[in-house]
Amino acid sequence: MLQRTKLFFRTTLLGGIIVIMPAFILVLAFKWLFGFVANAIEPLTNLAVDTIPLPARYDEPIATLIVLAVIIVGCFFLGLFVRTRLGQIIYGGFERGVLSRAPGYRMIKETLNHFIGRKESPFASVALVRLFGNDTLATAFITDRHANGMITVFVPTGPNPTTGFIYHVPSDCVRPVDVTVEEAMRSVISCGAGSGKLMGAMEPDA
Repeated sequence: MLQRTKLFFRTTLLGGIIVIMPAFILVLAFKWLFGFVANAIEPLTNLAVDTIPLPARYDEPIATLIVLAVIIVGCFFLGLFVRTRLGQIIYGGFERGVLSRAPGYRMIKETLNHFIGRKESPFASVALVRLFGNDTLATAFITDRHANGMITVFVPTGPNPTTGFIYHVPSDCVRPVDVTVEEAMRSVISCGAGSGKLMGAMEPDA
């Protein structure tokens, strides 16, 4: 009982850390970016503040809005650039050589992709999988199908869907579910909340 309790607290604590770490890193990264842009365009913000005929108490909010506007416009044009062939080549090299080595980068990228619904998921479809020969079902994503009838699935851990387990199971243990990958991901991130849609969309046994 004591061992089970210790395991519960340890896994729960790690789960909380995994959830909050990407957000924490994003906040730190944005804080650094804001400071960098603010220092870089300080002459521009000073000129704008001196030009606009408003009381001195508005100087700081105006400067903050200018910095945020520059960041948003910069991100927009950077997004346009990476959509080009040249931009994809440059970004791909930079990501492989620098970004992928940064702690937490891959986790942040995958988490954001799931939240905004980008169609870059390697998962083919959603399924409920019978793993242990009983009536227990696990939410899974089909990642590969094989000529011998076996199916490879990825079973994510909640609330962090970027970690999990890979299983190779017979096709008769896989129950396809007619929901999108994004809907299933939201259920995993919310620790199973909203799973009624998955259960209701489960295809009947053949």
